[in-house]
Amino acid sequence: MNIKLKIIEETFSDIKLKTNMKKIIMMMAALLTISQSACSQANKTKENKDMKVLVAYFSASGMTKGVAQQLAEVTGGTLHEIKPEQPYTDADLDWHDKQSRSSVEMQDKTSRPTITGKFKNMQDYDIVYVGFPIWWYTCPTIINTFMEAYDFQGKTVIPFATSGGSSIKKACEDLKATYPNINWKDGKLLNRASKDDLKKWVESNL
Repeated sequence: MNIKLKIIEETFSDIKLKTNMKKIIMMMAALLTISQSACSQANKTKENKDMKVLVAYFSASGMTKGVAQQLAEVTGGTLHEIKPEQPYTDADLDWHDKQSRSSVEMQDKTSRPTITGKFKNMQDYDIVYVGFPIWWYTCPTIINTFMEAYDFQGKTVIPFATSGGSSIKKACEDLKATYPNINWKDGKLLNRASKDDLKKWVESNL
């Protein structure tokens, strides 16, 4: 009888030992996973800190300029204005007038308004934010001029926009369709975006 009890006790002891070992192994595996994840995130953060950021923008009324300035502060990036060689007047921007300069440009898909002040060291940048106001549900054709003036191979390009009521969806679709070889990330409409909003958006792009 004592022998049987001893065998039972030893069996339960083995089971308990195996159970504890299993728990320890599971805990170690979980800790290892957390550690690897933390290291990966730290490396990713370091890599992104080492990346150079350019915030390029075209602004007709000043709204997009204000957002671009804040975005440059948040990212620590370089700010660059996409300037038309011939500045737009209020009459040029009158979308009610079908003969206004902006109306004519937006009706012509081959329109490429001339820009001035070319950015000289684009090759040094890894991430390029491209900002613009929404015109006729898409980006102004001067953005096409900018996109075709540089080599974006190996870069990540992220659109952002301001608008009186339209979304950025069609602009993003048009840009991706026109320049399919560029590594695009989803764009965002940044009307009235606070610095906290911009920080969250920038972090989501890392």
